[in-house]
Amino acid sequence: MFLNDVPRFYRRRLIELDMCIINVSPCDAHGNYSMGPSIKTVLGAVETAKCLIGQINPLTPFTYGDSLVHESRFQYLVPHSMPMHTLPLPTAGVEEATIGKLIAENLVADGSTLQMGIGSIPDIVLSLLHSHKDLGIHTEMFSDGIIDLCESGVITNAHKKLYQGFIVSSFILGSERVFSFVDKNSNLVMKDVQWTNAPENIALNPKVVAINSCIEVSLAGHVASGSIGPRIYSGFGGQLDFLRGAAMGTDGRGKPILAITSTTTKGQSKIVPELAAYAGIVTPSDHTHYVVTEYGIAQLFGRNQRQRAYELIQVAHPKFRERLEKAAFEQLHCMPSPD
Repeated sequence: MFLNDVPRFYRRRLIELDMCIINVSPCDAHGNYSMGPSIKTVLGAVETAKCLIGQINPLTPFTYGDSLVHESRFQYLVPHSMPMHTLPLPTAGVEEATIGKLIAENLVADGSTLQMGIGSIPDIVLSLLHSHKDLGIHTEMFSDGIIDLCESGVITNAHKKLYQGFIVSSFILGSERVFSFVDKNSNLVMKDVQWTNAPENIALNPKVVAINSCIEVSLAGHVASGSIGPRIYSGFGGQLDFLRGAAMGTDGRGKPILAITSTTTKGQSKIVPELAAYAGIVTPSDHTHYVVTEYGIAQLFGRNQRQRAYELIQVAHPKFRERLEKAAFEQLHCMPSPD
């Protein structure tokens, strides 16, 4: 299931909603309330619920686009003041910094359209793009790292094909600074994930660079992102939506990127012969293009099994490479080779 499918559950009434409660900003002069920092999957519920209740929160930033809901749609409006949920800026180690530099210097060109997932590596990449020109943003998540590039003129959205001149996002996550930045910011257009995450929409923009993180990568190229074995680590997100959209880029210059440190905090390899038992595959091998660790960039697209294994072993931690080569021979019945 893709994240962009979730709003369809509501719009096709596969789930019948009696009631939907949303957090909104105070209304504007036209009677429009704003859902503020998050549309994501909620808009379909707002459109179809039998009873819509709005909690008017004066601390909610007012955003534009599909986040606007007219007062006539609500059955009830109640005051409810509470601070926005904030996240501290992610911290990064030497490995994450190295990965960020590899991506920024080798995979992001001037005029690229960026999508950044959550985590320290995407923020590091953003911090290293100040010498780039005319970048654009079409993303599921808008975070702090984008702000400085907007204020310095690096992000202009000048070359985008969809909403040229505007940032497009579906939800905002970060510090108080990011909520202040998006409040009444007419350069930001909020859309729901059925639109932002539709691969056919993503593909229309130029040089799409989609940067997402993951938990494990198998030598076959399968990627686990949502669970550690059977233990759920996070809900499913838009990773595959954007990796596919970048790969489908109509200009043929998209870069679908998965960023991962080579080892866990306990020193175990994240590049493994096979994914842990019961781990959910978020990105299957057919959709895995670039895998970046602190040891380099593996390019898997169009490679056969032995070539994929070879590419991944080259970016694994050196102390695990011999073990991985042996596993490839014994379990995948191939000898890792660049040819």
